[in-house]
Amino acid sequence: MEQRLGSGTIRAMMAERAAEALRRDRLLAAIALFAGLGVVIALPFALQAGAGFFLPVSAALVIAIALVPMLEWLERRGVPSSLAAFTSIITFIGVANAAVAAIVVPAARWFALLPERVVRIRHNLRPLIDLYTSLDHFISNTSATFMHPKAGVRTVTLETPNSLLDIVASSAPVAIVQMFFGVLVVYFFLAGWTRMRRRTITSRGSFSSAMTTARVIQEMVGATSTYLATITMINITLGLLTALAFWLIGLPDPLMWGGIVALFNYMPYLGPIMAAILLSLGGLMVFRDAWYAALPPAIFVGCHLIESNLITPALVGRRLTINPLLILIALSFWSWVWGPVGALLAVPLLIIAKTVLDAAGKPDIAGFLFEEGTLTNPMPDHSPDAAFPVAEPVDTAAMPD
Repeated sequence: MEQRLGSGTIRAMMAERAAEALRRDRLLAAIALFAGLGVVIALPFALQAGAGFFLPVSAALVIAIALVPMLEWLERRGVPSSLAAFTSIITFIGVANAAVAAIVVPAARWFALLPERVVRIRHNLRPLIDLYTSLDHFISNTSATFMHPKAGVRTVTLETPNSLLDIVASSAPVAIVQMFFGVLVVYFFLAGWTRMRRRTITSRGSFSSAMTTARVIQEMVGATSTYLATITMINITLGLLTALAFWLIGLPDPLMWGGIVALFNYMPYLGPIMAAILLSLGGLMVFRDAWYAALPPAIFVGCHLIESNLITPALVGRRLTINPLLILIALSFWSWVWGPVGALLAVPLLIIAKTVLDAAGKPDIAGFLFEEGTLTNPMPDHSPDAAFPVAEPVDTAAMPD
């Protein structure tokens, strides 16, 4: 009897300890959850406040990852890592400067012509202005029967953009420092890429862990660089085709407009809309017929529909297909945090995050709360029999120090 009582007491004590451990784990889980929510809420404001540091670093990392294939191509041909990194950076800077110069220099002339072409724009928009004026008179007459007119009339004056030089002059030192800092980050990232990758792989404690690390690195670099290279080729082709069409219809500076189309097409959804608006303004500034002025945006919209619905899905494929809702969320988030540059970085950053989460597993909040698990996609089996089909063998001995 005493033995039975003792065993029952022991079981009761064990059950009580298990209940205490469960409550402690639940408390720790709640603390971790609320701390994670706090970090998630505070992180956007920290990124926005520290844009002077985080923006050039993020842009430099995305550019560096995109240049890794060129770096590895040069290293396989016996070029030292430092020289290969320097060559990759010089090539990128040269191409980027040529593209920007082809857009900025003619765009400056268009901005200078804008005050002179306001009359022509008003003439082309005369039907819309008359419609808006009649509608405004109707609303004003209707509202006048219900409310008294205001005593004073507010006058709005538009200043000429003479202060643009002051803005550029005041922001140029900061921009130069950020660009120089970004170039240094890209260089040191590329110069130490091979050594860093080898050390990261060889420092793993097991073969399966090393293969997992190699697979994640390879997929992240491959997905990001493949997306950027493919989209760049698509955008360049789209810009050249639209520039040819603009030249045929007589739109001045067709290469500039093609460059604007190619640049804005990096921003999903928002970029094409902005490009169409600018093309509409350019058509109204040049052509005297409103219907003929609608040709540039109409040509671009037609080419963009073909590109986005036929060409891009066929070239990019299912491997880099991302939920459009995630793209919209990422686009709005990074645009709010870092402005237009953040919009350009939204999709590459989303691809990097998606690749890492697909390999490591995505957080499962419901499972975390109800003790069903913490990851929705746990890492696959990386036993020696299953490791080789999912990742290419990595020859660390061939990597230079």
